[in-house]
Amino acid sequence: MGEAMKIGFYLLGKKGFVALAKFLKKFSSAHASFVVAARDSGVKDDFHDEIACLCSEYEINFNTRGEVHEQGDNTADFSFAIGWRWIIKDADGLIVFHDSLLPKYRGFSPLVNMLIDGVNEIGVTSLIASNEYDKGDVIYQARKPISYPLKISEAIDQITPLYAELVLKTATDIIKSGAIKGTPQDETSASYSLWRDERDYFINWDANAVEISRFVDAVGYPYRGAQASLNGVPVWVHDVAIVRDVIVENRTSCIGKIIFIEDVYPVVVCGYGLIKITDLRSEDGSSILGHIKFRSRFEGSI
Repeated sequence: MGEAMKIGFYLLGKKGFVALAKFLKKFSSAHASFVVAARDSGVKDDFHDEIACLCSEYEINFNTRGEVHEQGDNTADFSFAIGWRWIIKDADGLIVFHDSLLPKYRGFSPLVNMLIDGVNEIGVTSLIASNEYDKGDVIYQARKPISYPLKISEAIDQITPLYAELVLKTATDIIKSGAIKGTPQDETSASYSLWRDERDYFINWDANAVEISRFVDAVGYPYRGAQASLNGVPVWVHDVAIVRDVIVENRTSCIGKIIFIEDVYPVVVCGYGLIKITDLRSEDGSSILGHIKFRSRFEGSI
């Protein structure tokens, strides 16, 4: 018998941690060559340290992306990239695990953008890496129907087992046969999900209440949360509820204004519908509910 097939891992976040844990539980460390994990300042828990502890437990060569102390043998027959956002120079034998049902939502932040768009199912694709991002042949896909309201943290919890499922299926094929094959994507059905930056956290109050509610849920924990300007001061909106609409005279000039305050919760005029803000915080993270003047306006930028 030949030597055991070895798989390396490029991991980011909870999805990467859980997938690695499931892999090691099934295959132990006999088929694990190395792990490179990345830190992510954009989320509150990037699971970097949990991945490092898991590698220490199984005595796997571990490195942190970008740190000088990177060392050891980072060679493998195949490599898995899970949640990874950076270019991997050696793409031979590289398999990417992507947060969508390709060819839809190629690119960045697909899960966030899918929730904002209100899709009725989420999924994961394992694919062979190609020169153009997310265009390689599809190996496996797994999907799950969803319903709203749905917060991004809940969506991550729902999609994480799908990553583990595809990692085990893909790894099993590699270990048994020493090879992998996929099916070309349908280019006529392709769509692209673009990168998001700090400007993309601002609420568009011209949108309807349903869209705003989905947006707030989609960019919430573990991300920084939806942002707005309240009378020129930056605030963060972490939770909202849709309120039955009323007729607002000259509505276009009233978008973003508080129309009611129910208990301590401001109700805001949207392009269509009303939004009640039930969790509103200042820059230091403290709640400002109960401290808002009735004649106040929310805007979508500072």
